[in-house]
Amino acid sequence: MAKAKSAVKTTGKRSRQNGRAAIVTGGASGIGLACVEALLGAGWQVGVLDRDEKALERVRRRFRGNRAVRIGELDVTDEPAAVAAINAMAKAFGRLDGVLNSAGIGADVHVLDTPVDLFRRILDINVTGTFIVARAAARIMKQQGGGAIVNVGSIAGVRGSKGRVAYGPSKGAVHTLTQVMAVDLARFNIRVNAIAPGPVETPLVKAVHTPEVRQGWIRHVPMRRYAAPEEMTGTVLFLLDPAQSGYLTGEIIAIDGGFRGAGMMLLED
Repeated sequence: MAKAKSAVKTTGKRSRQNGRAAIVTGGASGIGLACVEALLGAGWQVGVLDRDEKALERVRRRFRGNRAVRIGELDVTDEPAAVAAINAMAKAFGRLDGVLNSAGIGADVHVLDTPVDLFRRILDINVTGTFIVARAAARIMKQQGGGAIVNVGSIAGVRGSKGRVAYGPSKGAVHTLTQVMAVDLARFNIRVNAIAPGPVETPLVKAVHTPEVRQGWIRHVPMRRYAAPEEMTGTVLFLLDPAQSGYLTGEIIAIDGGFRGAGMMLLED
């Protein structure tokens, strides 16, 4: 497994900062990258962790010269590496106010065709990886007097969807993990919430969703479209900011174009 690498040295002009620091796993693409950009725009210092070396290199080029960004390679299932990476970035920033657990994988495979190895791998990355990172961050936040953790679940963890026999349960577990951690950590002023996106135009979705799957989503999502990754960022920033959500913990917020709440719909175009 890939070990955590030292955060890159950053040079150049320092961006306007609000004194807060956050770490984003899966931060080199998709929802994670969109949230990295939103956090930087709001004045946060941001640590970007991802296991995709090519995507990380693109991120390095994109943020070259921005001293508010630190970047490291990480497989979130590697506990020693994850703990080391979280601790190193928190030390470099001088604090750790927020974590977004966006690292994850998925698959669209019928239950009868799903190998056990694939099932275990999806749960290991989506659930165990989220736990490892969140626990490491919470230990730091406890020492400094509080913080906020946001996990990325999925609407597939709320409602059954075809081909999601591993992915759906993994995200359902992330939702329950979020609620349990919220209860355990509340007395330390650490809030834990999750978002449950519907279909979002991310590299993962583009790799998994066939044209037929896309047609099915668009027909059953009341807003009749996929979301852009940037449409997730407002809720994430809200959940990370104690001034806006300081009494909110243990919640799973669906950002799904109305899919979860939909009843009978006209399916014709």
